[in-house]
Amino acid sequence: MKTVEDSRLTKAAAICLALPEALRADQGSHASFTVRKKVFAYFLNDHHGDGIVSICTRAFPGENEDLIAAHPKKFYLPAYIGPRGWVGLRLDRGKVAWDEVRDLVTASYLQVAPKKLATAIEAAL
Repeated sequence: MKTVEDSRLTKAAAICLALPEALRADQGSHASFTVRKKVFAYFLNDHHGDGIVSICTRAFPGENEDLIAAHPKKFYLPAYIGPRGWVGLRLDRGKVAWDEVRDLVTASYLQVAPKKLATAIEAAL
């Protein structure tokens, strides 16, 4: 019997996998997205029972705290990875701004992608 994938994961995956050399690895109801073995995004669904569905991305130093302070209903500090510079964007509250998801994912990707791949993305922006 085939299970139906969460539509939010499907949309997030399409955004992530549109980036050069991006790969997806599923872990139950979660997924990670990597470029050359470096994670740039996680899709988390009820991570450790928190009841939240989100896309988590790398943030620049202090940016995660700024986003959370400015929009506490939209952004949060994900367990374990948040203190290491990650931010979570909730996908379970109201209408999702998929352009915002794309912007966060792309910025995260640019932080870990090899220079040649990052340069190609930056030139296309």
